[in-house]
Amino acid sequence: MERRQFIAGALAVAAPAGITGALPRLPQTGADQAEVLRVATSAYRRLDATVPARQLSDAVQGHMRLVRTVASQAPDQVARAELAAVGSEVASLAGWLSWDMADAGSARTWYGAAIKAARRSQDRLLIAYQQGSLAQFEVEAGNVSQGLGLIRGARRQLGTEFPAIAAAWLSALEAVAHATAGDGRAADQALLVSASEVEQIPGEDAPPWPWVFAFDERKVAAARVTCGARLARPRWVLTSLDDATAALSSHHVKQRALLGLDVAAGHMAAGNLDTAFALAARSLDAGLTLRSGRVVERARAFRRTYTSANPPSLIRDFDAKLHDAYL
Repeated sequence: MERRQFIAGALAVAAPAGITGALPRLPQTGADQAEVLRVATSAYRRLDATVPARQLSDAVQGHMRLVRTVASQAPDQVARAELAAVGSEVASLAGWLSWDMADAGSARTWYGAAIKAARRSQDRLLIAYQQGSLAQFEVEAGNVSQGLGLIRGARRQLGTEFPAIAAAWLSALEAVAHATAGDGRAADQALLVSASEVEQIPGEDAPPWPWVFAFDERKVAAARVTCGARLARPRWVLTSLDDATAALSSHHVKQRALLGLDVAAGHMAAGNLDTAFALAARSLDAGLTLRSGRVVERARAFRRTYTSANPPSLIRDFDAKLHDAYL
């Protein structure tokens, strides 16, 4: 959708029913502008659940240019800090989309920009969030030591006063990092810590910005599934499925596909070959539909865990899908 259409639609929704009514006050201060821009950013973040990153990326980068233009005209330091926080969130989303397109170089560039903008905003919670986001990316790329260092730095940013969701999320990221490095004991400990921190999250409150989605015990269970997949511990995967069911039925198709591949890996480790490849094929189909390079690359990694001179037809069909996956 063109920005002009977006703004026109927003004004149409905001306009009063009666023609004699007063128009709402236009945003004038940095805080007002930041809030309007943040609403648009949140909408783009939610669209990521069901829209291919390649289609969303251009719109997000256009939004980034708009944020930078508005920020360049900020009247004072307070407004600049508010708009820097908005720019940080948009840059992080651009990094996430680049990651989904399997463009690691662009993802790192955007995540770095997100951290720099967060520092300009002087919002310690936002800095911690962006460092955690980069940590998640680096762990997935195999740079576990760097990821763990970023997580430790994020915790230092939080200090002593922070929302429980931040601590629980970082502990879950840490668990996956340890599992990626093959340290099951450290992963299990981090998962236990994350579960205890989740209990401190107010049940009725919406997640605080910059989080968009809730983090609860089901997310911890999903993290345990991922850890079990990376440690080749099928019991961790299969015993966590009941609690992770919500994540597996999530409307976020790409995240559901990634978790489905972790479940498939658990079945593979348990020797359930047919079930493993049936689940993996379903996730791969979702990744291909949404042109997710991240999902397809994870499917390739899953496929590398099985070798056979004469694979059955189910696996040959899976190989054919991977062969045709030109994203």
